[in-house]
Amino acid sequence: MNVRLTQLDGALPNLALMKLAHWHRSQGDDVVVTRQITPDLFEPNYDRVYGSAIFKFSQIRLMRFQRQWPQAIVGGTGTPFAQTVEDVIGADYEHYDYTGQDVDYSIGYTQRGCRLKCKFCVVPTKEGKPKSVNTIADIWRGASWPKKLHILDNDFFGNPEWRDRIAEIRDGKFRVCFSQGINTRLVDDEAAAALASVKYSDTKFQRRRLYTAWDNLKDEEVFFRGVDTLEKAGIPPKNIMAYMLVGYDKAETWDRLWHRFNRMVERGIKPYPMVYDDRRKDLKAFQRWVIIGLYRIVPWDEYRARPDAA
Repeated sequence: MNVRLTQLDGALPNLALMKLAHWHRSQGDDVVVTRQITPDLFEPNYDRVYGSAIFKFSQIRLMRFQRQWPQAIVGGTGTPFAQTVEDVIGADYEHYDYTGQDVDYSIGYTQRGCRLKCKFCVVPTKEGKPKSVNTIADIWRGASWPKKLHILDNDFFGNPEWRDRIAEIRDGKFRVCFSQGINTRLVDDEAAAALASVKYSDTKFQRRRLYTAWDNLKDEEVFFRGVDTLEKAGIPPKNIMAYMLVGYDKAETWDRLWHRFNRMVERGIKPYPMVYDDRRKDLKAFQRWVIIGLYRIVPWDEYRARPDAA
């Protein structure tokens, strides 16, 4: 069988497609992994085509893909389709194929599910209650690869076995990136000390970085309580990047948005705005201004007046 796996968005390797690649190759199938929507001149005819998108803003690419491959099996959080890899395979599957993935780190989940039920998040509905799925040994590709781990857990400390995973990371001298974020609202002294005991890193494994989120103003007190707990354990605010959801809360105003932003900047935290509604051009401009780092040198009113800010 000839199989085509198409990653429609995302900078990181798509784990759903990596699972499908491993499973199909274990069945003896020929597999092509690509980010191209249209086939090139020498591609074969396929018996099965898959497409995966994780972001809602990929709708145009998704529609182009479906026009090109109308019989494709499509899934991912960026699509309206609920079908999962497990639905295709017929069982849970935690094996990955890195063929065609230009990365030297090992990537995966130690747990699935989440303790919370945030209205804007699909994880609790899709994955249910927290459960352990992999050890660090399951995720690491082995001695021929660097000891770099990209952990994609949505709620690392919701894993009932998180203490074992921390011990495996620490004792194995791994560098680890928790890019999906640590829930600062739920961090206690034990969890903060555990994080401080490992070599936490940014997505490029170049600097110390912990990722978290502050999504609405009502969580201000508990968010900064978590920041204080991390700092007491030896993790300074300058090592924290906070995803900042904007444009979701109906009660949000610019004054409330600026309050969150300024409090983080004053504390030394690096804000990273995440715009819920891509139609909000003002918020998209704000997002660019912050992510590029222009907020440090160019006043917002001056940037907003520029033609390229729209």
